[in-house]
Amino acid sequence: MDKPIIGVTPIWDEDKNSIWMEPGYMNGIAQAGGIPVILPLAADKSVYAQIAHKFDGFLFTGGYDIAPVCYNEKKSPRCGFTYVERDKSETVLFREALLRLDKPVFGICRGIQLFNVIMGGVLYQDIPTEFESSVKLEHNQEPPYDVPVHKVRLKESGILRQLLGTEEIAVNSCHHQGIKILSDQLETLALSEDGLVEAVRLPGKTFAIAVQWHPELAPRSEVSRKLFRAFVESCKQLGLAIC
Repeated sequence: MDKPIIGVTPIWDEDKNSIWMEPGYMNGIAQAGGIPVILPLAADKSVYAQIAHKFDGFLFTGGYDIAPVCYNEKKSPRCGFTYVERDKSETVLFREALLRLDKPVFGICRGIQLFNVIMGGVLYQDIPTEFESSVKLEHNQEPPYDVPVHKVRLKESGILRQLLGTEEIAVNSCHHQGIKILSDQLETLALSEDGLVEAVRLPGKTFAIAVQWHPELAPRSEVSRKLFRAFVESCKQLGLAIC
């Protein structure tokens, strides 16, 4: 069979008025046996309906904050730059590709937050000023970004523990927002030591997993490689079924 073709949601560059891509996303897919393709940034439902049918899977990348209006909150002074057109586009793609067609999807950083918001959850707009915990962790590390800065405990009997073969992993962390109220349609797969949700899945789907850390920035990590391989393999199996 041909390699699965996987759509990758673009990152918006406000200063240059353009889209761009962190190469780690593309490399992670390619090294796992897939063909990554950067998608257009367009909110036209008909465009994304066609894209959803043509591709074997989709990766929802990191980037700017999700607009609080998407989860019915006012924007706080600590919330960062938002780009509503991206929020709209990714929402359409998520609904078409995953909820309607059950295509494999993988979310990273902003991706896990997007999963939660689309499914009815709420976010911390700024973890340092809104999240209270007796355990203090670094969630927005400085370079180098491939160095783990805190641990994550995987849910017992959860799919990530089965996939990674361990109870606990060490991860990098580059985010100031996170899941505040988890959607009742999502299942928690991992928690950080301070209690923040670090991984989720949408049950009943072929592959619908999202993580808060950045596997694309730690290409030498076996955890990163296993995550990308599992995602790409799921896309490949879907392609075989369609063939």
